[in-house]
Amino acid sequence: MGIFDKLFGAKPKEIQLGAPVAGEAIPVREVSDPTFGDELLGKGIAIRPTSGRIVAPCDAAVELMFETGHAVSLKSDDGAEILIHVGLETITLKGKHFTVHAKNGDHVVKGQLLIEFDREAVAAEGFDTITPMVICNSDDFSAVNTYTGKTVAEGDPVIGLEK
Repeated sequence: MGIFDKLFGAKPKEIQLGAPVAGEAIPVREVSDPTFGDELLGKGIAIRPTSGRIVAPCDAAVELMFETGHAVSLKSDDGAEILIHVGLETITLKGKHFTVHAKNGDHVVKGQLLIEFDREAVAAEGFDTITPMVICNSDDFSAVNTYTGKTVAEGDPVIGLEK
């Protein structure tokens, strides 16, 4: 923020994170798994996916791509620590129905393909495919604004962070 912004009270610019997958964006508190629903890992959103593609929500470094492809941890260029978890308890699939497209240490750009998964096959095996995206360092931001209650395409704004 510049001197004029401080003098005239301009609102800090919001850091926007896009939807990692197309589908219905809902409050993370509606996720049945308490690790996500009780915001133990941080504030965020969840998406009931209508596709099987997980893309980067922003420009970021891949901190941890799980070999199983069920989850990825990113560190955004703006300092947000983002966890995207595809489905609930999907680690037990041991990578079945998942294809990884990025590796640890990669720098990715918003919209870049990270993971593909067979949504129907995962669901057919009895797993909930709901996909939480949480900000693990939520406390580092003065506000974590979420945009839910709507159908989103990949990259549509779903979280706004304020420093």
